[in-house]
Amino acid sequence: MPVTRTATRALRKSQKRAERNKDIRRQIKNLVKEAKKARGDKNFEEVLVKTNQALDKAAKKNIIHPNKASRLKSRLAKQVNQEKTAEKKSTVKKVEKKKAKKS
Repeated sequence: MPVTRTATRALRKSQKRAERNKDIRRQIKNLVKEAKKARGDKNFEEVLVKTNQALDKAAKKNIIHPNKASRLKSRLAKQVNQEKTAEKKSTVKKVEKKKAKKS
């Protein structure tokens, strides 16, 4: 229990900040989950951009550690790149099969 008036104010202030930070962390967690679910969808790029913005903003305000934001962004980008390379490989295989049949 705070003794002085300034301590009570500081406690009230820190409780408000903790509540706000908790909400932002929860939003980030939900955005990351949403991005992982939307992996194959058309709007995946939009969700990814939204998630990256939220992560950067939270890192800037020291709600989460900058390295954590960077790590999460990197992992999501890695998933995007894996999908793109998988699509390229599947189209290359289809073209190769067509060429093999013709000859």
